[in-house]
Amino acid sequence: MNTATKIVLIITLLLSIIIPFGYYLLGKEKSRSRYKRAIGTNAFFFFGAFVIASIMLLGGPDVHAAEAAASGEGLATGLGYLAAALVTGLSCIGGGIAVASAASAALGALSEDSSILGKSLIFVGLAEGVCLYGLIISFMILGNL
Repeated sequence: MNTATKIVLIITLLLSIIIPFGYYLLGKEKSRSRYKRAIGTNAFFFFGAFVIASIMLLGGPDVHAAEAAASGEGLATGLGYLAAALVTGLSCIGGGIAVASAASAALGALSEDSSILGKSLIFVGLAEGVCLYGLIISFMILGNL
């Protein structure tokens, strides 16, 4: 991607942020229909910028695919990257769900008895460990690629 393409992409993304905020902030009346128009304008400019960015990024010649095919990188490398992404993403989602449950229960129990802080932090830390294990596994996968 050349410099002119990058500049146009950055300007498009900045305008997709500035125009809806300006539309919302410069208005005087605060009504329900105004909020709907502001959300509609924001969605229009965001998806418009997304379409323009997609055309600019995907519209050029596919040099990288030709280089990858010539060097022997193929399906195995792509699946390795996909596996690393899935391991990290799913472990963090699971860890987030576990931390949400454990932390809210720990805060509720802590409000009744303040002596159980250490015990409750252990369970929250175990839930966070799930995310770290997923991250370690994804680094191991990426190390083998």
